[in-house]
Amino acid sequence: MNLKIRDKFLNLEQPKIMAILNVTPDSFFDGGKFNTEIKVLKQVEKFINEGADIIDIGGYSSRPGAQNISIEIELKRVISNIKLIRKEFPEIFISIDTFRSEVARESYFSGADIINDISGGNLDTEMLKTVGELGAPYILMHMRGNPQNMSLKTNYKNITQDILDYLSNGIQLAKANGINDIIVDPGFGFAKNIKQNFRLLNNLKDFKVLNYPILVGISRKSMIYKTLNIDVQEALNGTTVLHTVALLKGANIIRTHDVKELMECIKLIDELDC
Repeated sequence: MNLKIRDKFLNLEQPKIMAILNVTPDSFFDGGKFNTEIKVLKQVEKFINEGADIIDIGGYSSRPGAQNISIEIELKRVISNIKLIRKEFPEIFISIDTFRSEVARESYFSGADIINDISGGNLDTEMLKTVGELGAPYILMHMRGNPQNMSLKTNYKNITQDILDYLSNGIQLAKANGINDIIVDPGFGFAKNIKQNFRLLNNLKDFKVLNYPILVGISRKSMIYKTLNIDVQEALNGTTVLHTVALLKGANIIRTHDVKELMECIKLIDELDC
């Protein structure tokens, strides 16, 4: 299974690591940490040295109840950092975490390679068309509502089947807009409660029926630290446990704050020859 990214290919036969770089002041774990060029470059260098395949840059916090910000603020946060990373690390793949087509377009022309859309195209009617025109790979995630109200939208008839139907429909819409390289993301923590998140993780293999790479984003999320009654800063061990589960259940890409520990999981599981 290969993902075409510009003039290169990313082989997904082995799990790949997407490292999270939030350039926001209010993200739930690392908000405000990377607010200078030096801090950004040091963190990206650390991620790459630890084994990251993709750097995922976000300028809009999507934690539950996050403040809505303007496109101008989001662009200001991400574009300069994308250009900086592309200049200093020309070989690394970069994804832009945005649901806005204008941010996606500007980011792509500034050096980003992949569009990571938490809304599956539902918060910007121009997103799918824009990604199709760019020819970029597209991460199609399940979410209901928006970051401000999604925690109120957790009623499902059958959560796994409902999300499969959503993603299947999203794939058809993406293909109709000329998007060829698609990654699906069940959207852990987005319009799901804790029990629903665990049910989704347990049923992750069911998403293989879509025949597209599966991305899992559970790093340090509330399903871990609330279940264990700990602080998010203490959630590394729990994150590593659930990353291991996700890998064993077929995740192709895992989005994480902690690259070194995830790389160790991948290496150890590889020795099992599962």
